[in-house]
Amino acid sequence: MDVAPLVLGGNVFGWTADETTSFRILDTFVDAGGNMIDTADVYSAWAPGHRGGESETVIGRWLKRDPAKRQKVLIATKVGFIAGLAPETIASSCDASRERLGIETIDLYYHHKDDPAVPLADSLGAMDALVKAGKVRAVGLSQYEPGRLDEAMSTAEAEGFTRPCALQTWYNLVERAKLEGSLRDAAMQHGLGILPFYGLANGFLTGKYRSRADLAKSMRGDRVAQYLEGKGMRVLAALDRISTETGAPLPAIALAWTNAQSGIAATLTSATSTEQLAELTASMHLQLAPEQLALLDEASA
Repeated sequence: MDVAPLVLGGNVFGWTADETTSFRILDTFVDAGGNMIDTADVYSAWAPGHRGGESETVIGRWLKRDPAKRQKVLIATKVGFIAGLAPETIASSCDASRERLGIETIDLYYHHKDDPAVPLADSLGAMDALVKAGKVRAVGLSQYEPGRLDEAMSTAEAEGFTRPCALQTWYNLVERAKLEGSLRDAAMQHGLGILPFYGLANGFLTGKYRSRADLAKSMRGDRVAQYLEGKGMRVLAALDRISTETGAPLPAIALAWTNAQSGIAATLTSATSTEQLAELTASMHLQLAPEQLALLDEASA
């Protein structure tokens, strides 16, 4: 699949972005050249009164409003975050996701996270059956540790199952150790495209949070307090310097750095307004100079 460098996360749809706003964000994303929308059956079960599936439902209504959009986008969704990866769960959840999305085939279907309680031959076999049935086009893995990733890929090869093609994992400028090392080595050895989430470190890399007083600016403030110490402020200073040099917003620079790293196929992030989205889509056309990449490498080391 040919994926643009920015993947639009759908976790906010039907939650912090209402349906009207979500439609506007989706339209703007496609108009800017984006072509993959990422969601999950669990979005947004954590919100009061929600059960999960709200994001998929909003995306489905958006596609139904303008069916021609289906030819312009790739739809990725996930299974198993709460209910696990038993074959019967995967089969029924896929059908439920397809119904909410209003599509016959999910372009990229992920194990949302590893489920050690289910043999990999069973969970990957269930995904293979969906591909053979035409319900899923490609298989991805999310939140797998290096050893389990190796085991999953070996199992798929040994059993003749559809080979997973993508790995979704946590990675950004201030949390490089979550990917770099054995996990990235394993992903690259198996030829997996890596799609990081939390690419902006819960908004810290937008420059919005520069002191403890700033933490009250949003409901995510408590999540970024850790970044105010150590290298976090060095990274913001480097982003500020490059922003002055290029005129690019900080989020675009942070995402462009991520996309320039080995093994990265695209970076996933979400927006709750078209104004936010504009700062993100700018990353798709931003190529940092070698000395700018080196500056960020040093600041984030």
